Formats: sequence, structure tokens, C-alpha cells
Amino acid sequence: MSTAAPEPAAQASAEPSLLRQALNVPNILSLLRLAGVPVFLWLLLGPEEDGWALAVLVFSALTDWLDGKLARWLNQMSRLGQLLDPAADRLYILATLIAFLVREIIPWWVVVPLVLREAVLGVCVMTLRRRGFAPPEVTYIGKGATFVLMYAFPFLLLAQGGSDVAAVARPIGYAFTIWGAVLYLWSGVLYVVQARNALRGAGDD
Repeated sequence: MSTAAPEPAAQASAEPSLLRQALNVPNILSLLRLAGVPVFLWLLLGPEEDGWALAVLVFSALTDWLDGKLARWLNQMSRLGQLLDPAADRLYILATLIAFLVREIIPWWVVVPLVLREAVLGVCVMTLRRRGFAPPEVTYIGKGATFVLMYAFPFLLLAQGGSDVAAVARPIGYAFTIWGAVLYLWSGVLYVVQARNALRGAGDD
């Protein structure tokens, strides 16, 4: 983790504008993912069209994989993309957890720790920024946790009902949920440790 520092004027001037960054292909995909969050919530909590909600969730997972690949292939990495991609992931996870809680698809004792994890990390990020630090670096455990949870959610949707598909999807969805939740909480602990170490190191300077 490093402190935020002013950029040289030449580097700042070379940075594309936010509008140009938003119009590159990977960031357009990320923006589409973000736009899908309220649609996904409405489908789950309004008409309860689980099939269409599942389609939105699958589209989100595919574009999550594709935008990172395209950013590297097309050399279109950008600051905006570095903000949009994790923001979309977290919004989908939070939206899904809340909707599944309302629909009683998963119990409150699964949802509350994961939501609290996001709240704690939010406080850490704000504290770091006030002290001039960048946010904690994304870890492989954090990426893996997001990946597993995003796979768990479609299976949990498929598990609704009494069909043969639901019977097969149910244990898979529960297994992915438990695995993803443990990884998600552990990655949160690692982020808090990163933030604590950075703030402690700054205090020693």
C-alpha cells in the first residue's frame, strides 16, 4: 500500500478525460453491469421473474470476466475502470444479498456478516483517504471470494421450487455460498489488516 501523491503535470495531462475513459469498451461493459443492478432488484422483488433475474446475473458475470480481458487486450486500462469494476461487483453482491433476504432464500445470519464486512471496509477506505493513502489492494482471496459468490447466486435462484433442477442446484448453491462467504469474510480481515498496518506505519513516521 502506498500513499497518494500528486502526479507530474505531464502525466496528468496524458490521462484521458473521464468521458473518454467511460467510452472505451471495457468501461461501457462495466457501466452496463451497474445499470443492471436496479433491473435485477426489480425483477427479484417486483414481479419475481427469477428467470430474467438469472439472465441479468449471468450477463453480469460474463461482462465481469470480459471487461478485464478486453482492458488488457485493447490496452484500455484506466482509473475509471479500476473504480467501476469492483464497485459493480460489490453492488451486485449487496443487492443480491438484500433481495435474497427479503425473499427468504438465504437466512439473516448469512447476510448480516457479509453486509457488515462491506460497512467496515467502507470505514477503512474513508480513513485511509483522509490520511493520504490509496485503498487496500485487491487480493486474490478477495477476487476468489467474489467469483465464488457470483457463482453461488444463480444456483440459489435455480434452487427455488420443487423441480428436479432445483433439487440438483440446491446443494451446489449452498456449498458455493458457504465457501464464498468464508472467503469473503477472510478477505475482509486481510483488508483491515492492510489498512491498520498502513496507518500504524504512518503514525511511526
